[in-house]
Parts: sequence; structure tokens; C-alpha cells
Amino acid sequence: MAFSNIKRRIRIKRGIRNKVSGTAQRPRLSVFRSNKAIYAQLIDDVTGTTLVSASSKDTSVGGGTKVDQSKKVGVMLADKAKAAKIEAIIFDRNGFRFHGRIAALAEGARENGLKF
Repeated sequence: MAFSNIKRRIRIKRGIRNKVSGTAQRPRLSVFRSNKAIYAQLIDDVTGTTLVSASSKDTSVGGGTKVDQSKKVGVMLADKAKAAKIEAIIFDRNGFRFHGRIAALAEGARENGLKF
């Protein structure tokens, strides 16, 4: 079937979202990876609001490989989270494997002070 990879990711995503929920004190870091870019946002699921967001489409991320860009997005997100006085988060990989760009984003966020 043509969409089996997408269906697989959505099925895994549902299982993760049943277990993971963010609060204002400890928001959920949701990551989305497309073929061209990577997006990350801190979400308070109680109120349904996005507290902080970052993406590789931002001009400050610059060039380099996609993995390098992902790490820069993690660093940028951690800086914005510090400014919003957020230190601890819950990581939601959104059904993607914790490998490559997703792991690089998490590593960048951890190195810059986010705890998860």
C-alpha cells in the first residue's frame, strides 16, 4: 500500500499521545519532520496553547546539513524556553524514530539546558 509508512507513523503517534501530555510547568515538546524542514513547539495541553516554537525555516538557522539544522533548532528552542522560564519538558517524537534529525534536535535542546 502506498501510504503504509504514514499509517504506521500515525498509529505509533496515537499510542504516544495516549501516554504523553504537557502542562504549563512541564510542556510537551512536539517535533514534526518533513523532507525539507523540521519544526518543534512546546505545547501546554491543558489550555491547548503553543508556548514556544522554532523551525529550520527561520533565517537564523542557516545552512549546513539537515542534521546540523535540526541541532540548531533544538538550541534555538531551548533559548526561547529559557526566556519563557521553562526548564523541564516532556518529549513527543510524534511517531518518528528517535534517530538522525529527531535525536539531533533533542541533543541540541538538552545541551542548552532543557531537562527531559
